[in-house]
Amino acid sequence: MLIGIFILPVFGSKRIPELARVMGRATHEFKKAKEEISHQGEEFLKAAEKTAELESEKEKQES
Repeated sequence: MLIGIFILPVFGSKRIPELARVMGRATHEFKKAKEEISHQGEEFLKAAEKTAELESEKEKQES
């Protein structure tokens, strides 16, 4: 409520919908980037686990 009282005189009633749209887009882009980074992290972890398994199998075969 206090934020709304501050924003209205500073930006005016015509700019508020535009600001809301920009904030919505920014939030969407943030979530999208967060999901992408999470997905890349999972892929990296899977690749590391696969590499560790292959090395473990090589060591067993050499023994």
